[in-house]
Amino acid sequence: MRLIRLKPRSTAALIVASLVGVLAFAWPLFFQTSQASESAIGHTTDAPWLFVLLLPLLVGVVLAELSESGIDAKVISLVGMLAAVGAALRALGPGTAGLEPGFFLLVLAGRAFGAGFGFVLGAVSLLGGALISGGVGPWMPFQMFACAWVGCLAGLLPRLGGRLELLLLAAYSIVSGVLYGVVMNMWFWPYATFGSDFSYIPGDALADNLHRYFLFVVATSLGWDIPRGILSAVLVLLLGRPILNAFRRTARKAAFEAPVIFEPGRADG
Repeated sequence: MRLIRLKPRSTAALIVASLVGVLAFAWPLFFQTSQASESAIGHTTDAPWLFVLLLPLLVGVVLAELSESGIDAKVISLVGMLAAVGAALRALGPGTAGLEPGFFLLVLAGRAFGAGFGFVLGAVSLLGGALISGGVGPWMPFQMFACAWVGCLAGLLPRLGGRLELLLLAAYSIVSGVLYGVVMNMWFWPYATFGSDFSYIPGDALADNLHRYFLFVVATSLGWDIPRGILSAVLVLLLGRPILNAFRRTARKAAFEAPVIFEPGRADG
């Protein structure tokens, strides 16, 4: 059962939001950017505007579902509760050595409640975690997009049951944990210099820059990304079944998307 179903309007809102995220990450590959030193930080000027743009996009996903009766107050309250849990988990392990326990919750919630729910939860929980742990900076809106995609894609995985479902989610946790780091490196990589073999070269062929980016990822961030994925997979295997059952039981008891029917009253006398 899914709390936020991908109906036409919400699908369009998710596509628009994701396209904005892709453009935010990828535009330096296609336009000239100024480079500085190894300590350079990119997107310091456009990140605040991206954050300002992201919030209405998230609201647009929710409003699209409200207009199609795919979301109600019960769903919004559940998003808030799980976002608080995700933020607390992020505060427990704010990326130290890549160990971020909050990722497995995004995977399970996206799986149980659907892609739309996972997208909103990923962005909101990252925002809450950043505020708690003091991780607010120009990287935050990019992290919000990346976490939103982790939760969203979990809701689009093939339908399986039993042990196969947990194995699928564990495999996805490893892949998404690594890809999260690969994507996040792009927020600063075009702006810094790490030697001619690892740095972005403005005006060079896209294939050559992507090759240097691949070498940079292998040489630097995989040591953080792989532990992130492994931790998420282990937590999914250990806790996935009871948490998925609890999520689905909550959805059934709350009767999400069940229509409210009022029976006509009978006059006495």
